[in-house]
Amino acid sequence: MANNVPETTKADVISVDELTNRLLNGAVAVGIKRIEIDEEVDSLYRTILDAIVHYDPGLPE
Repeated sequence: MANNVPETTKADVISVDELTNRLLNGAVAVGIKRIEIDEEVDSLYRTILDAIVHYDPGLPE
């Protein structure tokens, strides 16, 4: 997920919604169903929001 969360992403509803749509579209493209994602996380919204809030870009390469 870290590869898809830009440093400039804000922890707001629109950013989380955009990332959710990207995640779901990518999942469908590789054959993963929404139900499979929902079985793995309690809340997709909270999981993505957590990724934004706790994002650490690490050291530059």
